[in-house]
Parts: sequence; C-alpha cells; structure tokens
Amino acid sequence: MGVPKKRTSKMRRDRRRAHWKLEPVAVGVCPKCHEPVEPHRVCKNCGQYRGRQVLPPKSQQ
Repeated sequence: MGVPKKRTSKMRRDRRRAHWKLEPVAVGVCPKCHEPVEPHRVCKNCGQYRGRQVLPPKSQQ
C-alpha cells in the first residue's frame, strides 16, 4: 500500500476541498397550482406530474 512521502500542507488540502460546497436545490413552479416543486417530481399540493393526475390532491387526503 502506498504511503505519502511528504505531509500534505494545509493550503494544498484546503485548495483541493474548495469545491466540496453544497449547491442549492433547484425549484420550479407547478403549472397548475403555481406552488414550488422540484424538477421531475410530483406536485405535493395538487398531485399532478407532466399534465396528468398521479396522486389525489392534498385537499382530498
């Protein structure tokens, strides 16, 4: 198993980890009820996905 010959400096370590940040979740708008919804997910408010009724609306549950 390989063993590092020299100690990695803090600057080199932190520069490598500079891109580990979280990105905000993408949020769209439901075309029917205009509630925020994640892309490629069923709307939790009205139960529609791509123009079809997939789940019963929240008011009926």
